[in-house]
Amino acid sequence: MSTTETQQRTLSPEEIPFTTTSVMYRYVTDTGKILPRKYTGLSAKQQRAVTRTFKRARNMLLAQ
Repeated sequence: MSTTETQQRTLSPEEIPFTTTSVMYRYVTDTGKILPRKYTGLSAKQQRAVTRTFKRARNMLLAQ
C-alpha cells in the first residue's frame, strides 16, 4: 500500500465554495429558491452555511 494514497471525499455543505455553482444547484429549485431543511436533509448548521454560501454567490452574480 502506498503512503501517498489520497481518498476522494465529497465536500460537506460548510466546505462548498461559492464559486462552484454546479455543486450548489443540489440545494435550490429550478426557480432559484433555496430548498428548506425538510427536503435537503441537512442539519441546521449546514443549512445556514448553504444559505450563506448561496446568497454570497447571488451577490457575486454567479447564481440566479
